[in-house]
Amino acid sequence: MVFNGIKMLVFALTCMCFIVPVHQSLLPNATILDLSYKNMDFAMNLYRKIANYHDKNIFFSSLSVSTSFAALLMASDGITHQEILKVCNLEQFEMVDQPQFIPRLFQDLQENISRNGSLQLEQSMALFIRQRFEVEKTFQDNLKNFFQADINVLDFGNTKDSSRNDFHFKFWQIPFNPNFTENATFHIDNYNIVQVPMMFVEDKFYMVEDEPLGARVLKLPYKDGVSMLILLPNENADYSKIADEINATMFLNWTSNLEKRKLEVRMPRFHMEQDYLLHNILPDMGLTSLFTNSANLTKLSKDEDLMVSEVLHKAVIEVDEVGTTAAAATAVEVTRYSSMSFVINRPFFFFIYHEETEALLFVGRVIDPSRN
Repeated sequence: MVFNGIKMLVFALTCMCFIVPVHQSLLPNATILDLSYKNMDFAMNLYRKIANYHDKNIFFSSLSVSTSFAALLMASDGITHQEILKVCNLEQFEMVDQPQFIPRLFQDLQENISRNGSLQLEQSMALFIRQRFEVEKTFQDNLKNFFQADINVLDFGNTKDSSRNDFHFKFWQIPFNPNFTENATFHIDNYNIVQVPMMFVEDKFYMVEDEPLGARVLKLPYKDGVSMLILLPNENADYSKIADEINATMFLNWTSNLEKRKLEVRMPRFHMEQDYLLHNILPDMGLTSLFTNSANLTKLSKDEDLMVSEVLHKAVIEVDEVGTTAAAATAVEVTRYSSMSFVINRPFFFFIYHEETEALLFVGRVIDPSRN
C-alpha cells in the first residue's frame, strides 16, 4: 500500500514461551545487568506516557517492547537510529565499530533468563510489510539470527493475533488457598468501591516499606526464577504522584532491602487484556521520524520511501490462587515494615521480573480488578 508516496510497513511483536536450547553467555553479566537497569527506566517512562491517556488499568511487557526496537535499530540509520537509541535508553550501548553489539546483548539477556530454572523464554517477532519490496539480506539474516523473527507480507486477518504476548508463570512458590477466597471490598478511590474475589494466604514473605515514597513493597515469588513485586501506596496516597517517582534505582533499592517476615496477604484475583498502538504514544517520548516520511530505514531496504505505520502491542494477564499466566538515580531511604498483614484493597502497581538478571518483564497498574 502507498500512502502519500510513502510505502507503509507494520512492526508487530509476538512473545511466546518455548523450550529452547540454552547457550553459554557471550557477554559479561555486568553488561546484562546494565541493560536490565536501563530497560527499567525505559519501562517507567513508557508507563507514564500510557498513564497520561487514561486512569484505568495498565499492563504491558516492557521487555517485549524494548526488544522489538532493538531489532529496528538494525534497520535504521541517521536521526531515526539516534531517536530509537535515546527513547529506548540504549545510548550507552551503541558501539559504532560493533553494530551487532546491542542485538547480541538482547540475545544474551534472553539466554540468561532461560539458563537456570524452569522458565524457558524465547522472544520472537514478526515484521509485516503492506507490499512487497526488496529487503536487505544482511538485515533479514540478523533479524533471524538475533531475534528468531521473520518478514511477512501483511495479512490483515491475522494481525491481531500476531501482536499478542504470552508468558506462563504457572505456579506461585506459596500458592493462595482457594478455600479462603471470598468477596471483599476494593476501594477504587474515595468515592467508588467494587466487590472482588479476594485471595488469602498466610506464610513468610519478603517485604519492605518505602517511607519517603509512601508505599509498601511485597515480593510474591513464582517457581521459575521470576517474581511479582507489588507496590501498594499507603491509604489516601496519590498513586499518580508515586508513579512519577519510580525509577530503576528505586526498584533495586526495594529488592535489595526486602526482609522476610510472617504475613497475612490478601490480594484480589484479576484478569486484564490491554492493547496499545505504540505509534501514537512513542512520538510523545521523542521517537518521531520513524512514523513519518523522514524515516531512515535504509538498512532494511534500499527503497527510500519507507516508514513504520503501526507498532502494535497486546498483553494479557490472569492472576489467581495457583499462579499467573501473562500473555513488558535517586537514593531511597528504606525501612523495614513491622505489620503482620498486607491487604491489597486499593489501587496498586505490580512488576514481574527475572531475579538473576533483574530484567523487568511486565509492568502493570490495577485501578479496578473487576475490569479488564
